[in-house]
Amino acid sequence: MSEKPIRIPGPDHPITVERNPARVVVKLGDRIVADTRHALTLREASYPPVQYIPRREVDMSLLARTDHGTYCPYKGDASYFSVTPGGERSKNAVWTYENPHEAVREIKDHLAFYPDRVDSIEEV
Repeated sequence: MSEKPIRIPGPDHPITVERNPARVVVKLGDRIVADTRHALTLREASYPPVQYIPRREVDMSLLARTDHGTYCPYKGDASYFSVTPGGERSKNAVWTYENPHEAVREIKDHLAFYPDRVDSIEEV
């Protein structure tokens, strides 16, 4: 079994993590799945920015952990959750890096949502 590569963000693949001063609200139907004023915005290379929300400000009763997982050489192993009221559309809609690489350690204990698997991710 080979070890997973670990890459460090740099000029060829920049990653920044900054506090988002806005309130971030994630909705699915008439339910608020997450509501926070403590989101972190992760910007990675040319990808769209991603809002990472503290786990304590997510309604975890609406989520179910799945056995899906992925690996990013810049961030580490990702675990996934489905938003149960969303059915098949919201399967694996949420990811988290429970033990992120040192370069992005700030996102530990935070969750991120795929925008197309929830109804909205609003910054207000």
